[in-house]
Amino acid sequence: MRNEVVWKVGGQQGEGIDSTGEIFALALARKGYFISSNKHFASRIKGGYTHYQIRVTTEPAYYHGDYTDVLLALDQETIDNNLEVMSEGSIILRDGKEETVEKNNHITTFILPLTQMAEEIGGKIVRNMVSLGASAALFGLDEDLFDSLIEDKFSKKGEEIISMNKNAVRAGHKKAKEFIKAGKLSVIQLEKPEQQISRSLMIGNAAVGFGALAGGCRFLSAYPITPASEVMEWLKKELPRVGGTVVQAEDEIAGITMAIGAAYSGVRAMTSTSGPGFSLKTEALGLAGISETPLVIMNTQRGGPGTGLPTKYEQADLNTMINAGHGEIPRIVLAPSTVEEAFYMTAQAFNYAEEYQCPVILAMDLYLSLFNQTVNKLDFSKIQINRGKLLSDEEVAQNEDRYFLRYEVTEDGISNRSIPGQKGGVHTANSNEHNQTGHIDEDTTNRVNMMKKRLGKLATLTDQGFSVDGTKDSDLLIIGFGSTFGVLQEAKKSLEKQGLKVTHTHIKRLTPFDTSLTDYILAAKKVVVIENNYTGQLKRLIQMECNTGKELGSIVKYDGNPFTLKEVVDQINAIMAKEVI
Repeated sequence: MRNEVVWKVGGQQGEGIDSTGEIFALALARKGYFISSNKHFASRIKGGYTHYQIRVTTEPAYYHGDYTDVLLALDQETIDNNLEVMSEGSIILRDGKEETVEKNNHITTFILPLTQMAEEIGGKIVRNMVSLGASAALFGLDEDLFDSLIEDKFSKKGEEIISMNKNAVRAGHKKAKEFIKAGKLSVIQLEKPEQQISRSLMIGNAAVGFGALAGGCRFLSAYPITPASEVMEWLKKELPRVGGTVVQAEDEIAGITMAIGAAYSGVRAMTSTSGPGFSLKTEALGLAGISETPLVIMNTQRGGPGTGLPTKYEQADLNTMINAGHGEIPRIVLAPSTVEEAFYMTAQAFNYAEEYQCPVILAMDLYLSLFNQTVNKLDFSKIQINRGKLLSDEEVAQNEDRYFLRYEVTEDGISNRSIPGQKGGVHTANSNEHNQTGHIDEDTTNRVNMMKKRLGKLATLTDQGFSVDGTKDSDLLIIGFGSTFGVLQEAKKSLEKQGLKVTHTHIKRLTPFDTSLTDYILAAKKVVVIENNYTGQLKRLIQMECNTGKELGSIVKYDGNPFTLKEVVDQINAIMAKEVI
């Protein structure tokens, strides 16, 4: 019995690879399994090799796995691309003209006439359902695994379509079982999960949308861009139900400026984009900063520069999110590390935006945004709405005996905020330097006071900016951010089996940076920073902020693919073998 298996479907884009993978993942999640997934796809709509990989576990996991146990290959290219990652005792399920089993070294190839079987049932369109039935049998799962999902998915198409898809699954399952009973195939038996409860399956973009909704967001303006578009699509369906609005803007600049306008009027607002779009938004980002307007921006990192690798994975926007823009403004940059965390962190982002009256940037990445993970039941009691120093009509009216100082210099640098329409408030805002009333003022003393006020107000943000798994006095401290969380957690476990004492810290707030990380860096014998970019942007940030003088090891990857566990462990072992890094 196995407590985890990895299944993969591959073929050409346009052959239903994504929908096949998502059906299998959702069916298993409904049975109580934990799912982590990964997709490889080209930046075109149809044609080109693609695959969808699912790791199924009985315990929580956030990494999709190095090796494949069952490969559903819809073409020869899929087999050619995956031979090196097939596990010992793995099975390749492929289409063919005859039913047969071929064994070669550690791989068994199971050939079924999938297309012919599908056509006999109702048409080639159900070929992938035949394949799913056979896949379930190879893992020792029941033939009714997909029943409830098929009923939900095709409920509007009638009983005939539902029956056809169920029959396709059962045909594939029955045929595979025949070979298993005859001793020609061995089952890769998957244990049942301890709690056989239906689990939610979600991509990060949906979690961001849901977190925004729960956090009080009522306005989103955005321009479609890979891999961020699902945030807008999700909120387009849900925000109107609570009186909110989604605007598909004509371009990225309009996307952010509309959101700034909505936020200035008192609505919790956000915009979503990817790296190229974030670049276009940076001038308006400065407007939000100098006008001290709350705003949430989600940036999903992808391969760059320019158009770069629009459907591939990278973490190379770190410097941009922290520093981009003309001049200096206060900003908060948050980096979720799991889909579940993306939900809670998005909701918190709206609190931070209003508490500190500044832009808050969510540093997502393609892996986290687009790939499914199971999430625990969401706890809405954890979400509290804090609107900071936004005054009520009555509170603003109390200032009628004096001119309302929207940008008043205060001890904490945060001023009382009024919104348009409130009697007694001040509603002047512009992108020029201004004084406490909001009027343009280029006086040098005023400039110094306003800069100190704006740039100093984040000093009160003292929440811990990183997670810790381990102790300070470790043999090895590994540091990452974003979706590398899952593979680094597993690397820690693997290295501990070798006898190393390992601590894993994951950065959750990139700015303002939590310099208490310094204590962990100084206490560890060796420190390695692991990230998906060429120049080691996170490592450089840590060196600048913590300033320990200690040499930090660096592991980087920038080929468009996430790290494998083997890559991380092998490179760490090479670093640990050196007397100095």
